[in-house]
Amino acid sequence: MKIRRLTAIVAGAAAAALAITACTPPDEGGDGGTGGGDDGGIATGTAVTVGWNQPFYEYNTSSATGNATANANILYLMQESFNYYDEELNLVPNEDFGSYEIVNEDPLTVEYTFADDNAWSDGTAVDAVDLLLQWGATSGNLNTLADEDIEYDEEGNVVNEDEVDANVYFNGTSATVGYITEVEVSDDNKTLTATYDRNYADWEVNLMGAAVPAHVVGMHALEIDDAAEAKQAVKDAIESNDTEALAKISKFWNEGFAFGDTLPEDKSLYLSNGAYLLTELVAGQYVTLEANPDFTGEHAASVERITVRYNEDPMQHVLALENGEIDVMAPQATADLVTALEDLGDDYTVETGIDGTYEHVDLQVTNGGPFDPATYGGDAETALMVRQAFLKLIPRQEIVDKLIIPLNPEAEVRQSYNVVPGSPMYDGVVAANGQTEAFPLENDVAGAEALMAEAGVETPIDVRVLYGASNARRQAEFAIMSETINPTGLFNLVDAGSDDWGSMLSANTDQYDAALFGWQSTSTAVTAGNANFGTGEINNFYGYSNPEVDALQDELSVTTDPAEQERLLGEIEAHLVNDAFGVTIFQFPSVTAYRNTVSGISPITISPTVFYGFWEWSTSGDTAGDPTSEEAEDSEG
Repeated sequence: MKIRRLTAIVAGAAAAALAITACTPPDEGGDGGTGGGDDGGIATGTAVTVGWNQPFYEYNTSSATGNATANANILYLMQESFNYYDEELNLVPNEDFGSYEIVNEDPLTVEYTFADDNAWSDGTAVDAVDLLLQWGATSGNLNTLADEDIEYDEEGNVVNEDEVDANVYFNGTSATVGYITEVEVSDDNKTLTATYDRNYADWEVNLMGAAVPAHVVGMHALEIDDAAEAKQAVKDAIESNDTEALAKISKFWNEGFAFGDTLPEDKSLYLSNGAYLLTELVAGQYVTLEANPDFTGEHAASVERITVRYNEDPMQHVLALENGEIDVMAPQATADLVTALEDLGDDYTVETGIDGTYEHVDLQVTNGGPFDPATYGGDAETALMVRQAFLKLIPRQEIVDKLIIPLNPEAEVRQSYNVVPGSPMYDGVVAANGQTEAFPLENDVAGAEALMAEAGVETPIDVRVLYGASNARRQAEFAIMSETINPTGLFNLVDAGSDDWGSMLSANTDQYDAALFGWQSTSTAVTAGNANFGTGEINNFYGYSNPEVDALQDELSVTTDPAEQERLLGEIEAHLVNDAFGVTIFQFPSVTAYRNTVSGISPITISPTVFYGFWEWSTSGDTAGDPTSEEAEDSEG
């Protein structure tokens, strides 16, 4: 399953950031001590402040609204799981959390056993009931209401709320977790046994932890005060398929962990079972995390406090880095940004490379807009031609030439929805998918005009484009697209940019027609793209559905031979091209910069990128939050 920055193999950015100068976080000045120490402890007062482009807004990263990199980064500091990726992207078992193994190959059966000393920060054990709830919530096997049964008004509000509340409806379902059709929890709640209905190739990254504590869900949804009783009630409801209780549980699971503007007074809504505790949130500006004194795992905190400060303008992060307001930044890279960072001098380290995120444009097909067959009286062929014409006009090569080549002279337009350029399957998948021919790199005005003439629709057609309004690079992309597409007279791009774009992707689908953002990888699973393109899947925000794609994804899920995987991915992507799902644009260049007073920074290409290896971070000298100049104080506002 993927996370949005969104994710495709990958997930992408969601929601917005306000100016870094709008409010000052609490003083984060340290005493100059070094994190870690010879005894493995934490030096008092050590702190690291990270600049990021998107605010944390929801604790449940498995829900339809919370499935975003911005949330996953923070939860990475707070939650453990059965495994993790190391810096070479090897999947490493996390024995501090527990163990897992295949106990039967036909049918595929996996046994998960939790370590004895796992606990949430309120003292309640982390155990198999938490994993049982994760399965129940994300498998879809308990739902009595489907995604297509949810009705929305023009502003994206649910209008059949009574029907939804009366049914079991978990909104973060994953087809691959749904492959697990039988689960059994041991009497002591230490072990969960999961039985698949197929030999799923990527089982090892399919059900690897719990997004939310089962006892907290039970306490709120079922109004039970005692944590143990609440956990047992959740277990009983799932095992007996008690739809009345599950309807309440699903509603709270969907909505109860979305914070909005501030941390809830109820601390149970953001418990930790990992290295850090979430202690403060100022909406759109920063979150603060403090070392969890009760955590004893290998990946314990090495600095006492981590603050993550938000701003979508990377140049503001450069100013904050120079002024001592942040220690580390990993923004979206631009040529001007890299130059500005390199100009900071020898007291800073600047690292560039390739990110695991790629930029793309996707089209809405069920929102009553220009790409929806319903707009043309149900004529799917006309809607398809309109989608094809629009995608032919997106100036992908120009975007890469102007925005990416200055950072990476060897950059090319990415041509695969699933496979990273340079990887072994990339050339074969690209040759099979036909995207280059269908949507030429230089916008194909003649081809688009022919399609629109055949469609017989009145032009120009308004197309509302959703993107992060405060994101400088996406502002530039939208400008390039508008300057190229609008003069054709076929389409008129309408700026639907919003600082709430991430939450709008799934909740306000009738307010945009095309979405411009990035998918960021959260795993190396070959089947990960199903979350984006499968019918009703968590990252498929557009109503796209192709039974042949679903069937091919099912076949891919049981295929371990690389040649067959390549063939199936090529066929899947050919359908995406033929259906005019959307287009891919570029692989993100990456840049990480940090003050030399911080060490241990070792970003990886997939989520959580710069936050990977936080247990190795250490500080020496002043850290962020100790402004030493009048300019630094002024910049805080």
